[in-house]
Order: sequence, then structure tokens, then C-alpha cells
Amino acid sequence: MHRLNLGLLVLLLSLASGRAAERKFDWSALPVGALPTNFISTVAGVGQPGKWQIIEDEVPFGLAPLDGSAPAMAKKPVVAQTAKDFTDEHFPMLLLGNETYGDFTFTTRFKIAGGVIEQMAGLAFRIQDEKNYYVVRVSALGNNIRFYKVVNGQRGDIIGPDMPITKDVWHELSVICEHTQIKVMLDGRQAIPAIINDTSFSIGKLALWTKSDSVSYFSDTHVVYTPHEPFIQGVVRETLARYPKLLGLKVFMLSGTPPQPLLMASNIEGEVGRVGETNLVDVITNGRVYYGKENDVVSVVLPLRDRNGEALGAVRVQTKTFKGQTEENAITRAVPVVKHIQDKIATAEDFK
Repeated sequence: MHRLNLGLLVLLLSLASGRAAERKFDWSALPVGALPTNFISTVAGVGQPGKWQIIEDEVPFGLAPLDGSAPAMAKKPVVAQTAKDFTDEHFPMLLLGNETYGDFTFTTRFKIAGGVIEQMAGLAFRIQDEKNYYVVRVSALGNNIRFYKVVNGQRGDIIGPDMPITKDVWHELSVICEHTQIKVMLDGRQAIPAIINDTSFSIGKLALWTKSDSVSYFSDTHVVYTPHEPFIQGVVRETLARYPKLLGLKVFMLSGTPPQPLLMASNIEGEVGRVGETNLVDVITNGRVYYGKENDVVSVVLPLRDRNGEALGAVRVQTKTFKGQTEENAITRAVPVVKHIQDKIATAEDFK
């Protein structure tokens, strides 16, 4: 995967209803031509990742103007895939961060603006990696909408009807996942019969999707979801209860290319998703141990290993210092904490 470099404003809102939350992806803070940051440009199939950038386009208002003379469209920043790669079996995707979602409604407006070989736009969801995911896509050349899943790089049955899809017009596409049921809506109407009892993927990442030389625009992208606590965050929460004198506990793993230490679980949940210090790479790849002291807080960073002894990540344990504190006894205090976490983690899948 190739991590894009510049920033993106992502707004996380809690809704009043139950545990539901909404995440909106807003590109208005970025200048035209910029790359959307904190997202990951990758590709399924063959070829190089696409070119995702901010452009301006006329987008319809969400509601029709009350005054018939008022404009129905407004120019605003949108994100576009503009690379024109004619390679077949080439599917550029823009992952919407590293967060995973289980039950959700994932919605975007899209506009198919160009393409010679293909004119497609879609949503990929419950993504495990580039070879395992669901996708729903719309084709203006084929005048159809299709759903399928990819398992170990192999495409499954293709489901969906033919219907007119207008090029150069904004449409709205939604995917609704509830446990093992998947529904697809196009322009406010159910477009494909509900997929029932598909248990291939229960949670995963979300992405905008295109194919080959399709030039496609996306706007007003958001997801309403039931918050999912990653397994590793639950382990951290339980560990903090077991060791109540801990001041801080954080778990990192490597992600992206080049690999960066990503905070996967923390005693401060709002920090999750941040990139950690570069010395964490040394801890994970070389098994180094780091010790630090600031004021009355001692930090020890130890590698986190699976049951075969292979490095999975790193754990930072923070405790209050005491008179006579040494590096050796600080590490001795941290080892049982890391071992407790290690006993509950079998593979990298347990970070999800």
C-alpha cells in the first residue's frame, strides 16, 4: 500500500441514537490539486495505485431550493481518481483510513466523468486486504450495477441488474451492512436484492473504488456505524483494570509502505490511529527495549510477540517513578504487563 502524504479533515460525530456514530469525510479544507491525506491509495488486481486528488466541481444541493430561482448546484471540492490506466483487472481504491467497521451505512455521491475502456465508480467495504473484500460498482458504459466479493484474489458470483446510468451526472450510492445482510441503494432506491447470510467478512475497512481508465468523482462521503471496539483495545482495557497503578498503556503495530508504527490501542482511546515515534520500528523489527523518564513518569517500550516468538508490535508501559528507580527495575515491572497482553494475542488478526 502507498500512504499519501498531505492532510485530510475527518469529522467524527456521535449521534443521539444509541451507540451509533457518524463519520464524514470533508475535502473542503484542502486546495485544488492536493492529495487527500490520512487515506491510503492502493490497488487491487494489477498495476499501480491510482491518482487521487482534490478538484472542484458543481455538485447538487442535498435538498431542492425552496425558491425555484435559487441555484440547485454549487461548486465545491471533491475527490477524484484521474489516472487513465488502460490495464484490465486494475482497480484503484482509496482506503478511508485504517479504521474497521462492522455494521454500517456507507454512502457517497459519485459522478462518472470519463473513461474509454471503462466508466465505473463504486464502494469497496469490509476490506481485509487487496485480495479480500466486497464491492458494489456502477457502470455508465455497461448501464448496470453489480455486487461481488473477492476472496483470496478470486472474484465470486456477480450479482445485479442492468439499468440506465447517466455519465456526467451526480448519483448517490449506499451500502447497508447489518450482520450477515447486505443491501445496496442507488439514488434512494434498492438496486440489488438483499444479500443474505454471507459470512465471508464481518468487519473491515472502507474505500472508494474505480476500474482501469475510469475518471470518477466522489463527494459527500460518510458512514453511519455501530462503533466497533478492536480486540486489542479490549485487551488494553482489561489489562488496565488488572494493573490499576499503570499511568499509561499503548500498543503499536507497523502499517503501510514504508512501514510506520501505528497506535492500535491506548488508555486514551482518542489517540488511536496516530503514528508513533520512529524508535518503535526498532522495537518491533529488532526486539530492542527502550527506557525513558520524564518528571515522575517512567516509560518502558517492549516488543510484543506472537506464540511463535515473532514480533507483532510494541507495548509502551508507563508507571509512576519511585525513589531508587532504575532502568532495570522499571523493565522488570513492565514485563508482566506485556506478558499478560501477549498471552491474549495469537496473531496480527487480534489487533482488529
